[in-house]
Amino acid sequence: MTKLTLKDLDLKGKTVLMRSDFNVPQDDRLNITDDTRIRATLPTIKYILEKEAKKLILISHLGRPDGKVVAKYSLRPVAVRLSELLGMPVKFLNDCIGEEIKRESQSCSEKIVLLENLRFHPEEETNNADFAKQLAALGDVFINDAFGTAHRAHASTEGITHYLRSASGLLLEKEIQYLGTAVENPQHPFMVILGGAKVSDKIRVIDNLLPKCEVILIGGGMSYTFLKAQGKTIGNSKLEKDKIDLAKSILERAKSLKKEIILPVDNVVVETVQSDAKSEIVGENIPEGKIAVDIGPKTVKLFKEKLQSAKTIVWNGPLGIFEMDAFSKGTEEVARFIARLKADTIIGGGDTAAAMAKFKLEDKMTHISTGGGASLEFLEGKVLPGMAALTDK
Repeated sequence: MTKLTLKDLDLKGKTVLMRSDFNVPQDDRLNITDDTRIRATLPTIKYILEKEAKKLILISHLGRPDGKVVAKYSLRPVAVRLSELLGMPVKFLNDCIGEEIKRESQSCSEKIVLLENLRFHPEEETNNADFAKQLAALGDVFINDAFGTAHRAHASTEGITHYLRSASGLLLEKEIQYLGTAVENPQHPFMVILGGAKVSDKIRVIDNLLPKCEVILIGGGMSYTFLKAQGKTIGNSKLEKDKIDLAKSILERAKSLKKEIILPVDNVVVETVQSDAKSEIVGENIPEGKIAVDIGPKTVKLFKEKLQSAKTIVWNGPLGIFEMDAFSKGTEEVARFIARLKADTIIGGGDTAAAMAKFKLEDKMTHISTGGGASLEFLEGKVLPGMAALTDK
């Protein structure tokens, strides 16, 4: 890696300012329902403390408050959960900039301080230079450990690096290592599983990975646009009409590159998308009035046969409506199968990560990304501003 990492820095006696991704889901009572992202930052936090940093000041966002103070998006519950996980006090301050915050963050007895939601200030998302400068004034060095926002050029990811020596945290470094290797130097056979609702969301991923992999297996809502492009009937299933020609051109390009694109050969269909809807299995052609909600057993078998020989697997997007137990079988069966393979299994964030959590397979995969949009852009081959802005070695 050509950028500074946490281990390149001498942290002894320093105040470390760290961008974390504490954008965690909460219920109506503001109880955190999934603390995966908080837990993912623990190795970096513990490393900084072990290296005798004077103080660790954590900054993050939560939700989309649109530059206003919105009580339900306060990071206070995160401070409580982080304190529980670390077994030590975490000081929470009710803003992230200003002289009072600067003074209190330095003078408090706690080693760890969490500041209030960055996005309560509109200047965060506009990458305002003065806002970035005020954040930078809080620390001696800056660590970015928030892969989930690395694709955003915000004040706390890009702007701040103009004023402080900046390095990646252990989590960000791990994301770069696994996703970077998969994209640039994978072990072959390299296979890609793509799902989710829209072809348009995955076009650039296909463009970037098609020349590098041997096989792309496509399921989920996006597969029906491809089936339509092949002249199949898809009933009332998800369709992007304006992307049919694009799907045709992708299939033709794969053929010219001698790459395989595998599409569903059977489907689980319903008349209405409800968890208790009566379902049936049909072939490649979906009858009029029916909606495909999952890949069928023959497709699961076909996917397994193809994936059996893979040495690297990158997966982004579920293969059905996995949130509903009745339509999660295809995603779950493929996930359980690749979990047993002797292959590098790299899972894109967002819904795919949520599916692995639902099936309790997080520990069985080589790497599960903490960033949905960021992992997608990385797989597209884009340069992520939050990574590019870090100090060169």
